[in-house]
Amino acid sequence: MVQGTVQVTHGGSSRWRRRSGEYPTLTAALAVAGDGDVLSIAPGTYRENLVLRHAVTLRGPEDGSGSVRIAPLDGVALTLRASAVVQDLYLEGQDRAAPALLVEDGSPELTDLRVSTHSAAGIEVRGPGARPLVRRCTVENPAGIGIAVLDGGGGVFEECEVVASGQTGFSVRGGGRPRLERCRIHHSTGAGISVTGEGSGLEALGCEVYEVRGAGVQIAARAAARLTDCAVHRTSADGVTLDTDAVLALAGCDIHDIPENAVDLRSRSVLTLSRTSVRRFGRNGLSVWDPGTRVDAESCEIHDSTGDYPAVWVSDGATASLDSCRVHDVPDALFVLDRGSSVEVTDSDLSQVRNTAVSVSDGASAQLDDCRIREAATGAWFRDHGSGGTLAGCTIDAVQTGVIVTKGADPTLERCTVTSPAEAGFYVSAGGRGTFKACRVTDSSGFGFHVLDGCRTTLTRCHTERCARGGYEFAEDGPVAEECTGDGSGPRSASAAAAQSAPGSGFAGAQSGVRTVTAARSPLAQPSPAAPAGSVPRPADPEPAGAAAGARAPGAVLGHLDALVGLDSVKREVRALTDMIEVGRRRQQAGLKAASVRRHLVFTGSPGTGKTTVARLYGEILASLGVLERGHLVEVSRVDLVGEHIGSTAIRTQEAFERARGGVLFIDEAYALAPEDSGRDFGREAIDTLVKLMEDHRDAVVVIVAGYTAEMDRFLTVNPGVASRFSRTIAFGDYGPGELLRIVEQQAEEHEYRLGEGTAEALLTYFTELPKGPAFGNGRTARQTFESMVERHAGRVAQLSEPSTDELTLLFPADLPTLPAPC
Repeated sequence: MVQGTVQVTHGGSSRWRRRSGEYPTLTAALAVAGDGDVLSIAPGTYRENLVLRHAVTLRGPEDGSGSVRIAPLDGVALTLRASAVVQDLYLEGQDRAAPALLVEDGSPELTDLRVSTHSAAGIEVRGPGARPLVRRCTVENPAGIGIAVLDGGGGVFEECEVVASGQTGFSVRGGGRPRLERCRIHHSTGAGISVTGEGSGLEALGCEVYEVRGAGVQIAARAAARLTDCAVHRTSADGVTLDTDAVLALAGCDIHDIPENAVDLRSRSVLTLSRTSVRRFGRNGLSVWDPGTRVDAESCEIHDSTGDYPAVWVSDGATASLDSCRVHDVPDALFVLDRGSSVEVTDSDLSQVRNTAVSVSDGASAQLDDCRIREAATGAWFRDHGSGGTLAGCTIDAVQTGVIVTKGADPTLERCTVTSPAEAGFYVSAGGRGTFKACRVTDSSGFGFHVLDGCRTTLTRCHTERCARGGYEFAEDGPVAEECTGDGSGPRSASAAAAQSAPGSGFAGAQSGVRTVTAARSPLAQPSPAAPAGSVPRPADPEPAGAAAGARAPGAVLGHLDALVGLDSVKREVRALTDMIEVGRRRQQAGLKAASVRRHLVFTGSPGTGKTTVARLYGEILASLGVLERGHLVEVSRVDLVGEHIGSTAIRTQEAFERARGGVLFIDEAYALAPEDSGRDFGREAIDTLVKLMEDHRDAVVVIVAGYTAEMDRFLTVNPGVASRFSRTIAFGDYGPGELLRIVEQQAEEHEYRLGEGTAEALLTYFTELPKGPAFGNGRTARQTFESMVERHAGRVAQLSEPSTDELTLLFPADLPTLPAPC
């Protein structure tokens, strides 16, 4: 396209001073134009650097006859220093050090512009005097920022679109304060919207941020923003982040389909949410960290987590307030931990929670007033010394256990009702305390109030009805109960009657249904936060002193290990390690020195050889020996530990380590943290962080790293501290044909099938001839083989009109899948 001409139409009374007519260049036309003049540009390409110093109107053809391209070879394509009007132009820039369109002063009106450029910024508004009105403009800038407002600039952006920016989509800094209305920002490489620096601010109404390779909205360094009726979704990092005294208000917003934290706050930031939905997030819905950081949420909904993390996470001294909110369909609803951290929840619903609705630990506190908790494994769990708070007027329904208090935690519960728990309504053990006033339990499948181990719990005016195992079960010399009543359901013992009638017993006016036991074992295993919903805690076997509450005895766990198919060398290694730990414990009890045993392990071998299963049993063994507090397994891989920006990897690794506290952190394919061509890969940061945590908290977590043998040998050399932390490597060999056959036989027995005549021999031949390449899955291959046989069997038997029991259960050689062709 060739350059066209420019028609200048003069306005005002001084027309005689200037020459009207057509000009070959825009520069020449601008030289004669003044305030009020209109420059009509013919279609064409103008390779000029334009500067508008007067309030002129610059417009392309209105008849659709062609486009006007302003496309200089370098520098700024269009600079505005006056309240001009610019319409229907196409701007291009090629200067990585300059914007394509620069507004330095005035209140220009920019309408229907298309900025397609490879510049430092598509549009830049700079300076306190720059206040443009930008309507229906599109910015595409794969080389830099989409739109930047800085150095006190402002303006209003209406129905604009920023697409495919190479950096931040819309950036505000240096005291800029723009307003966005009904704008769309998408496909940026970097944050969708970034507001940073003291005095910087942004107001957005009805805007959408999506398909962003980074955080959706980023507020930092004392900046402030308000988003109303906006949507943030499909980011690659956090949805919304606040850092360092940032302030943000979200009203009527929708944050969804976020793979990381939906909203993350740190360093004294303050967030206010109202009528906002947070859904389909991979980590925390709200993640709140550090003293002075605060969230206030009203009439909000947090739901449909896609990961295994708490919906609301409050730690390191942060605070949160939820009023009239709903949290549902999540693994855990609310976790508050660390001294100084606190939450206040009022008139809110926590439901369909797979694990724990409210978890309070490490000295934190929680206050819940008039809240409703239902369909959870545990309603509320106050975990340890210094942890507490108040639950007042709350209802807890359809849970495994209503409230758990353990290890010195001391909450107060008033006027709370637990309905239809599968186990206890209120359960106190392991030195927990707690004060229960006018609380009720009805229709429990277990006990109403279950207080063990001499816990100093106080119950006043509590009541139980229709509790299958009894209204109250207490250990002696522990709880004090006053004016507590029950309907007499469940077992009643002579010791309970004696306790009620004895002077000073503490059961003044107590009714039937109270049972006192001496040195009772817990009938409940303390559920892990990661325990699946619907799991029922089982009775504990006799255990050594110091064993975790509810842990199986070491012999029982080792028996489970012995029952696994194959793995003979692995079983010997684990037994040797267990024997060392057990003898060391006994030597300490005898006043002797115990040999130091490093418990962190390296598991090497192919996939499907039982590494995860053995890791889980190893954790159980250590818990039964009292070496670990809980013995639960937290399984992670590179994607769970490595972030996409500096600093996020350390945070993720610390979070994983914290979730594994008291148990086993199992890192599968750990070698992926140190790829051979790592360069600046953040996996090394995860390794360094892990090594430090293992040293600082050496007795809190056992770490097991697993992967292919050769790759794990390389992994152990990436950090000088790695090899020294893992002193024992256990090799998992591939399964032989006979072991694979035994796995199929176990699967058949478990699912009520039988192997017909000749099937075992056919399976042996099949597994012998099966290619053992990189894709071979060992135990997984055996299970897949069984599943294929069941499918083929179903296809065969479905054709029979009235199959016999044998025909419904017997698997024959014909049901075996076809061997894959050799490579």
